[in-house]
Amino acid sequence: MLLIGGSRSALGLLAVRRACCLSRATHSSPHALEYKPIKKVMVANRGEIAIRVFRACTELGIRTVAVYSEQDTGQMHRQKADEAYLIGKGLPPVAAYLDIPDIIKVAKENDVDAIHPGYGFLSERSDFAQACADVGVRFIGPSPEVVRQMGDKVEARALAIRAGVPVVPGTDGPITCLSEAQEFSKTYGFPIIFKAAYGGGGRGMRVVKEYEELEENYQRAHSEALAAFGNGALFVEKFIERPRHIEVQILGDKYGNVIHLYERDCSIQRRHQKVVEIAPAVQLDPHLRDRLTADSVNLARQVGYENAGTVEFLVDKHGRHYFIEVNSRLQVEHTVTEQITDVDLVHAQLRVCEGRSLPELGLKQDNIRINGFAIQCRVTTEDPARGFQPDTGRLEVFRSGEGMGIRLDSASAFQGAVISPHYDSLLVKVIASGKDLPAAAAKMHRALAEFRVRGVKVRSTAGYFTLLLFKLHFRWRSSMSYENCLHVSLLCNGQRCFQCHSHSKGKAA
Repeated sequence: MLLIGGSRSALGLLAVRRACCLSRATHSSPHALEYKPIKKVMVANRGEIAIRVFRACTELGIRTVAVYSEQDTGQMHRQKADEAYLIGKGLPPVAAYLDIPDIIKVAKENDVDAIHPGYGFLSERSDFAQACADVGVRFIGPSPEVVRQMGDKVEARALAIRAGVPVVPGTDGPITCLSEAQEFSKTYGFPIIFKAAYGGGGRGMRVVKEYEELEENYQRAHSEALAAFGNGALFVEKFIERPRHIEVQILGDKYGNVIHLYERDCSIQRRHQKVVEIAPAVQLDPHLRDRLTADSVNLARQVGYENAGTVEFLVDKHGRHYFIEVNSRLQVEHTVTEQITDVDLVHAQLRVCEGRSLPELGLKQDNIRINGFAIQCRVTTEDPARGFQPDTGRLEVFRSGEGMGIRLDSASAFQGAVISPHYDSLLVKVIASGKDLPAAAAKMHRALAEFRVRGVKVRSTAGYFTLLLFKLHFRWRSSMSYENCLHVSLLCNGQRCFQCHSHSKGKAA
């Protein structure tokens, strides 16, 4: 939690009236000349993240602008903004949100001061950040150069090495042919992993466990990266088996101040996509936590990082950590960090973009405290019984789980909503908070059990989470280590999730 003057501030000084901020900027701020208030924000995105940013803007007295594709005419994010404009007319559904010239044109025509990219789409495109700067519209995120550096995994890796941050053994640059991958495997052995050099989210990522699989996986990874990011360049790393995926939330301002807001455990994944996130990481050695957070802050300072971002690591079974990448944007799972620190990250993003320093916002490292645990589950319109294939249609019935300790972030989660086949299958993010992990897991278990959805396949996805959390909850109460508990939870992934109930016999009683 954020402690100021010995008392807990639910909004952490970030929801102070704009009039007070203006007065302080005029009379007492050491950076008064740098302060430029934001009056109107466009979100170059859709769905729940657009609504999340609109809500923060409204709380700070900032007018909001939505953009929408032809397929999103009836979507909720359009209704939640003060103004809404069509973009990408005649373009395919996803391409509309990637139409930089049209987005910039709408922003300029409607006196937009700043653009928030959300996550996905253009959020990590340095050319978009530069296009905003070129027309005098502020980009709510790092500078174009930092976005470029962090978006290039090879350059980000080199920067991490320069900052003294440990990295997984890998190629120094993108490979250009299969023979380079073969040479790497001879040096470091199997398993290895191919990764897209210019994108993330699990696309273009292939694990190779033996030589016979090398050529096929190289071709598939190249094709996936090319289709997803327009560039099929790959690099190769030694694959760390059964790691924990730990990420550190960072926040920087325009004056060189950088803080961390502790870590999240995102180890429970499906096809390299996060499905459950926990903050803080459970049973994490305090010395390891100190190393992770210190490395994250040092790397951010080295590149002059501004605004919110995430530094991601793998932690092996021996407690060694390795840098993976920096996500130069707000993460889907930022919610769990907000719940345990009482810091509104979107408020902070907006204030930093205006020119506020972190100390002015009360965001000093010594003030950031962890208060309890939080878990996020991504409820999606996918059917585990059919290999998690996305489902579409109209929601005929929707009733969510609610109550104390439950937060819901959504955009299409209401009766009558049409689930489109064109975009991400996320329906609602369910965030549970409690004094410890068992309390948070129990609240999540109860909330998911209360969900009632008809019209699309969601119910079995919620059931999958419910069983997973059941195991996590009871094994945490037992003497089993978190690593083994996590492994059992991962075994519950996909179609196997309803077949391994025997694992919990005895321990769950």
